[in-house]
Amino acid sequence: MSKKVQTGEGAMVEYVTAMIGGQLFGLPISRVQDVFMPERVTRVPLSSREIAGVLNLRGRIVTVVDMRARLGLPKPEDGKPPMAVGVDLRGESYGLLIDQIGEVLRLADDGKEDNPVNLDPRMAKLAGGVHRLDGQLMVVLDVDRVLELAPEMMAA
Repeated sequence: MSKKVQTGEGAMVEYVTAMIGGQLFGLPISRVQDVFMPERVTRVPLSSREIAGVLNLRGRIVTVVDMRARLGLPKPEDGKPPMAVGVDLRGESYGLLIDQIGEVLRLADDGKEDNPVNLDPRMAKLAGGVHRLDGQLMVVLDVDRVLELAPEMMAA
């Protein structure tokens, strides 16, 4: 699923980085459709708090998932508008609300480790591993797991 580039030192994977609640996350670039500022998100009646609503993005209806709610984190208090990362799952478009988008990192695939035992369980259930960077842990988001929304959440 990830975009792997073969180099002399082994397979490399590119990640789009994002900050959510002060934690660095990485999304495989092969899963990212676009990055945008969500405007006019329409709340869906009776949807769970993890679904921020829906929006129209270039003619497509996009379900917006609040990643802070998905991770069990409180709403941000800094007042900054959220960003969104557009992803696709089985032909459906989703926007993942994040605090801030980062850069694209190119990391060795063999540098990815299994989730550490002390990783917050809310993150662990959505993570496909971690990369240890200089003084920071990047949690690799498994887009399929993030979008494994319980049926009652999708009742729209």
